[in-house]
Amino acid sequence: MPSYEHVFLARQDLSTAQVDSLAETFTKIIEDGAGKVAKTEYWGLKSLAYRIKKNRKAHYVLLNIEAPAPAVHEMERNIAINEDVIRYQTIRVDELEKEPSAMMRKSDRGDRDSRGPRGDRGDRGGDRDRGPRREREGE
Repeated sequence: MPSYEHVFLARQDLSTAQVDSLAETFTKIIEDGAGKVAKTEYWGLKSLAYRIKKNRKAHYVLLNIEAPAPAVHEMERNIAINEDVIRYQTIRVDELEKEPSAMMRKSDRGDRDSRGPRGDRGDRGGDRDRGPRREREGE
């Protein structure tokens, strides 16, 4: 059975419970079409790069789907009709990821803290190391 990664963006004025309800609705459509949703990830309310239908932010949700193509088409048809969804994208993949997606791993990264507050740039020293300052006219 084909595997898909589906991401949809829901309007910013929806509550998290309403977004979860949308995800459950789309999951039910897939299950009615003889498929299954292997994983659902709520990525949170994030800022958009540009306004979409007067929204500056959106709730991001990922669905990992294993379903026949007609079930996915029916889900996309319902999403296109739904006014709460402002964008969506479905991509067919060879294999679904078992571990959390890159968006969920991004917040878990601790590699910056191990380098210290200055990173690997080192200490640049104070003002004494920069040489004499030029005086402005009139001083």
